[in-house]
Order: sequence, then C-alpha cells, then structure tokens
Amino acid sequence: MKKQLICLGIVCVLALAGCARTAPVVNVNKPIAVQVSNDQVKKAILQAGLERGWALTAVSPGVIEGRLTQRDHVADIRINYTQTNYTINYVSSKNLMAGSGNIHHNYNRWINNLDREIQIKLASATIQ
Repeated sequence: MKKQLICLGIVCVLALAGCARTAPVVNVNKPIAVQVSNDQVKKAILQAGLERGWALTAVSPGVIEGRLTQRDHVADIRINYTQTNYTINYVSSKNLMAGSGNIHHNYNRWINNLDREIQIKLASATIQ
C-alpha cells in the first residue's frame, strides 16, 4: 500500500510538471514565399490581426504595433514587414507571468494563431 501511494505521488508530481504554465517567448521570423507588394503584406497582417482579435496599428512604413487584451491579460507586439519577410516580436505584457525569457503559454498560442492567419491571408492575396 505504501509503495502504491509513493508511486501515485510521483505520477502526480510528474503530471503537474508537464503542465507548466510558462514557456519560452515565441518570436516569429517568416519568409514570404509568394510574390506580393508591401501594401498587400500590410493588408494581410491587419486583416489577420482583426480576425484574431488583435488591435493593430500601422505606426510607420514596414512597422505595425499590436495589442491583444483577453480579460485582464494584455500582450503588446511589434510586427516588422517587407515584401519578402515579416517578424512578430514580443514587446511587453501584463498578467502573463513574463520574466527570464518565459511567458504564459497562452501568449505563444495567440502568436502562433496570428502567424498562421497571416500566412493564410498572404496566400489568398496572390489569388485575388
């Protein structure tokens, strides 16, 4: 019986360790494989952000700043883009346990979803 309790305790500890709430911050650097203009890239990013709930603002040529607010969590990003690539970089956050290069795993999910949506919009930009 004692061995079973010890094994159960070890399993619980390992299971909780696997459910870590933070992960390394994801910064995206993607080449653009299709032939598009700067305006098409900008439009694709802005549309993707809108569909994913991001508030995006073009602040200068080739630079878009974004903010996502989910309940009391806030993430700020900067997207730099050209005709050939774009980057999505972490700027700051609130209530996302950011520190030492780590952040709440939801942030990475939001960034991956935004990146995927940008890729879809860029692919459809060449069809139009």
